[in-house]
Amino acid sequence: MLEEILENREEKNILSAEEIAQILPHRYPFALVDRILDYEPGVWAVGRKCVSMDEPFFQGHFPGNPIMPGVLIVEALAQTGAVAALSLPEHKGKIALFGGIKNCRFKKPVVPGDVLELRCMMVRSKGPVGVAEAEALVDGKVAARAEITFSII
Repeated sequence: MLEEILENREEKNILSAEEIAQILPHRYPFALVDRILDYEPGVWAVGRKCVSMDEPFFQGHFPGNPIMPGVLIVEALAQTGAVAALSLPEHKGKIALFGGIKNCRFKKPVVPGDVLELRCMMVRSKGPVGVAEAEALVDGKVAARAEITFSII
């Protein structure tokens, strides 16, 4: 469904790293979204993470065979979804917390030089709790996919 939305959009809502920092509390080294390529507040967001060899986690994961930790890929997906959720005027100044991760699958390793396309779409919500479907792609191929539950506080 998100694929169809993206194909039919003429104008895009793009956010720089500085604009993302106005929405999310995350800062280096835990800010894992470099740019929002497009989003609809409260509904979906597509982000980008350029994976560099200079990432601090590559020092230990793994020396001589650097692979981005799966939990950080999921965190990057959650941050992308949080941009969509927290872009609503009623959520300005709030934060989104993980409530759960379901059906998470890692399909391919993410290595230095990869560019992650992060897609997150809200599928249900009730009060401050929501559920989103998320996937991370590298060169159009799924690297990770998960259902993320979050709570806005």
